[in-house]
Amino acid sequence: MATIKDIAKKVNLSIATVSRVLNDDPTLSVGEETKRRIFHAAEELNYQKHLMKRVKKQLRIAIVQWYTEQEELNDMYYYAIRAGAEKQIENKQYEFIRLFQHADQKIIKKIDGIIAIGKYSESQMKQLQQWCPAVCFVDNRYAFPMYDSVVGDFHLATVSALAHFISRKHTKIGMLAGEEKFTDSTEMLADPRYESFRRYMKEKQLFKEKYCFKGPFSVDSGYQMMENAIRTLKDDLPSAFFCANDSIAIGALRALSDHRIDVPNRVEIIGFNDASVAKYVSPSLSTVRVPTELMGETAVSLLEDRIFYGRTVAKQVTLATELVIRNSSR
Repeated sequence: MATIKDIAKKVNLSIATVSRVLNDDPTLSVGEETKRRIFHAAEELNYQKHLMKRVKKQLRIAIVQWYTEQEELNDMYYYAIRAGAEKQIENKQYEFIRLFQHADQKIIKKIDGIIAIGKYSESQMKQLQQWCPAVCFVDNRYAFPMYDSVVGDFHLATVSALAHFISRKHTKIGMLAGEEKFTDSTEMLADPRYESFRRYMKEKQLFKEKYCFKGPFSVDSGYQMMENAIRTLKDDLPSAFFCANDSIAIGALRALSDHRIDVPNRVEIIGFNDASVAKYVSPSLSTVRVPTELMGETAVSLLEDRIFYGRTVAKQVTLATELVIRNSSR
């Protein structure tokens, strides 16, 4: 088991200095770089006894949401991530502040870390890190390897839904994909679920571009995309659709109902996220469950790891998803 002496030898400092740093001695005057070296060495040597004392430090964490408050109400996915982070912060007896899109950062006093939820461009990520060095991005696949991040395994989630359809002997499978963009750009972001859909379906020699439609992540968009599919494809309408989120799937269900197309006997639907309303729509929605609250909790843990232990190497945590079959598919 590692001792303070081992750490002192590794960083070439006195045992007294190392001990005082590990115990947060307020009378000790050493630079942040020295502290970082000590805690990094302690982490490498798996020295836990005094490291955990630093976890008791009161932290002030900013939770930055790329949505506006109204957009968050319309998409409970990002709300659930934020709720998970806030619950974990409260359990740790830390303090947090909320910042929504376009908030004035100048009014914020000193913070110890940032949890940034949603999609941020490279320039936006740099701005957040300049505001506070300890930052963790959630649901932003563009953050790693430069920044800490927490993401869901969207590729395996997509494959699990498609494999289920194929096991049910579906050969005509469509997708209603999502479209979104950075708040500082007009550039459309590629939906990772669509990328996985296209790749997997091509491997199975089942991909057809005409069965795929794209639009915003909303109920209205889902309705319009399915309406377009029904109108343009007619008798060639796929017997199964994978939807990029539950809002899109719910809109698609409404369009199918309005056209008296039976779900699941004529068309099966699988959504994504397992929003709280998914089990209450008619028919109840099959979907991919994403551990949104755990994503928020994990972001807090990554911040602690960076703040308390001086970790400098970016870390990405990928969380598994679960396919939930209800009445919109069989």
